[in-house]
Amino acid sequence: EGLQGGKPYFESGSTMFPGSIGREQGCSVFCQRLIAFMFLYMLQFHIPLICKIMAESLLLPLVRGVARKAADALVETMTRMCGLDDDRRMLERHLLAVQCKLANAEDRSETNDYVKSWMKELKSVAYEADDVLDDFQYEALRRQSKIGKSTTRKVLSYITRHSPLLFRFEMSRKLKNVLKKINKLVKEMNTFGLESSARGEEQQHPWRQTHSKLDDSKEIFGRDGDKKMVVKLLLDQQHQWKVQVLPIFGMGGIGKTTLAKMVYNDKAIQDHFQLKMWHCVSDNFDVIALVKSIIELATNGSSAMPGSIELLQKKLDEVIGQQRFLLVLDDVWNEDKRIWEDELKSLLCSVGGPGSVIVVTCRNKQVASIMSTVKPHELVFLCEEDSWELFSNKAFGNGIEEQADLVTIGRRIVDKCGGLPLALKPMGGLLSSKQKVQEWKAIEQSSIGDNVGGKYEVMPILKLSYKELSSEMKQCFAFCAVFPKDYEMEKDRLIQLWMANGFIQEEGTTDLIQKGEFIFDEFVWRSFLQDKKVVLKSIVYASVTEYETVVCKMHDLMHDLAKEVTDECESIDELTQQKALLKAARHMQMAETKLEQISMLCKGGTYLRTLLAPSDLWKVYCSNFLSRPLKDFKELLHASASLRALQYPPYSSNICKAINAKHLRYLDISGSNIVRLPDSICMLYNLQTLRLMNCSMLQQLPEDMARLKMLIHLYLFGCVSLKCIFPNLGLLKNLHTLTTFLSVLEMALG
Repeated sequence: EGLQGGKPYFESGSTMFPGSIGREQGCSVFCQRLIAFMFLYMLQFHIPLICKIMAESLLLPLVRGVARKAADALVETMTRMCGLDDDRRMLERHLLAVQCKLANAEDRSETNDYVKSWMKELKSVAYEADDVLDDFQYEALRRQSKIGKSTTRKVLSYITRHSPLLFRFEMSRKLKNVLKKINKLVKEMNTFGLESSARGEEQQHPWRQTHSKLDDSKEIFGRDGDKKMVVKLLLDQQHQWKVQVLPIFGMGGIGKTTLAKMVYNDKAIQDHFQLKMWHCVSDNFDVIALVKSIIELATNGSSAMPGSIELLQKKLDEVIGQQRFLLVLDDVWNEDKRIWEDELKSLLCSVGGPGSVIVVTCRNKQVASIMSTVKPHELVFLCEEDSWELFSNKAFGNGIEEQADLVTIGRRIVDKCGGLPLALKPMGGLLSSKQKVQEWKAIEQSSIGDNVGGKYEVMPILKLSYKELSSEMKQCFAFCAVFPKDYEMEKDRLIQLWMANGFIQEEGTTDLIQKGEFIFDEFVWRSFLQDKKVVLKSIVYASVTEYETVVCKMHDLMHDLAKEVTDECESIDELTQQKALLKAARHMQMAETKLEQISMLCKGGTYLRTLLAPSDLWKVYCSNFLSRPLKDFKELLHASASLRALQYPPYSSNICKAINAKHLRYLDISGSNIVRLPDSICMLYNLQTLRLMNCSMLQQLPEDMARLKMLIHLYLFGCVSLKCIFPNLGLLKNLHTLTTFLSVLEMALG
């Protein structure tokens, strides 16, 4: 209750407000005041204002990929031969129908638990359908491999189960079972009243406004050097006749807007520029709206303006004239070079006097490269001491004593923030109200995205960058959550794992490798990945083999974001503690966990698609258990029949023979001590990548490896005992990478 004149402000009964305000009008006033209260509440706790946007579900690209596979030529050929093409076409139509309405379903799922449950079931069925369609694809490749060449008896022993009659019977059962499930889901979907989306995806529109005012009461840490550098750059343009464009770019939350404000309000800048304007662009890069706003800023007020671009150009020239101006375009997202080059640049860069500059802040290096005429200024993470100053100023600024224990814990929390001001400020603010060591330890042990400060301040800002990604890029980014924090990822390996899981598709003349490299570079440019560098790696045995590779890391907060947008990358330790099974997990990197422990988690079957095991883990395990590994590994593979990517170093050919996953696209058995690869490897017709690095005892490859027509990468670094390459290498038309080929030939000839 509020008090007004000593009387209750809200009363029960027919009159909700004092005076003669009626019920309907009272409701209206009440709602207005409630909205105002909520707005003030959000401002008080610094909750970012973001308009309603599509949920982060990765279901849409999954369904789109399965629908694409249903239309694949190989799949169509096999279903026609089996008399199942009507069912295939029905499945394809259902998937396309779901795809059209899925964007709206994802939006509804934020508030409707029934729709959310429906989407969860749809995801499970989509994965099942993908496996069934992949079975058809595999069978087509298998039959193609037999044409024109007799198969050795040894290989035939692995395919006697592939009777055409048995295959048709089994696949009819599988396809009809999936179709039955998808039929049920489509009927349910039709009761939701969902709206179709022509594009299948909605453009994201962050609602964000900034201003040029700098809060003098708040101290800014670690940016004085950046400020001096940018101010000097702006002043040095005074003799330039053309308008110059200086971008400031960096990861979301790193302080680009703050730096721009520091520069904008600097005394030297205030004295140097005759006209100063600040405009927050955000996602609205509409040329006419932008020019109108600049005209209003130049005239300090709104006025009637023409609607045509020609008249706006004349008005812009009139209000700015030959004044030396500084224009800050804050938070620019536009990546369309045509809009800038052909439309906006000619308007903004044709006015003003010598020394005029446009400062652009953006997250994406590509945006910076499109607009810049001056070398872009990259804003990097705060150093350790500046990070601590910012954090401790918040954490200990509320009368909390800097106890030694709190400082030690605080230092570790600062390390987790990785020099990002967006995380340091709310974390410090959160701890400013906590005085007990146990409370600080609890915050330290949690992910930043899980606590109040991270959930409402950090993650929403980072999600704006995520929401701008394409569907396939969202899948590729989310997959990175399979690796632990601070993990050094190899570029080529990462791209190959994306390919194996079907996250990237060929587009026009762009093949899978080019598409993967494009996505990787985009992630680096957009700050999703960082610390990209070329390193020289060595494999030491009888001789030293060196090779170059590109590696990178992911900021801890970006890793938190990846974990938040997907539930498909699981930790063995967490599952063991929760006594949960692996049914929901799709991707897993094994830590130091016993194999029998993992096989127990797989009871009842899984849809696991990626299983990565470090070679040192297997060395320790296999040296201690000589009889168990084969049994446990067979159980694990049997329970994970959907595997697309597998990394493990087998320590006997028997273990290697256990690999018969027909869906497999990526196989890494580097570090193995096997002498000969078994012929069963030649039955992995979908295989794209085979890594045999540092298999120092490997002497022979199977003769029929030329049957792996989909093979793109074959790594043989460190295979010093290999005596010969397999025949008919030229039949592998897709082969892109073949390492140490010459040295292998030399060994064979010697």
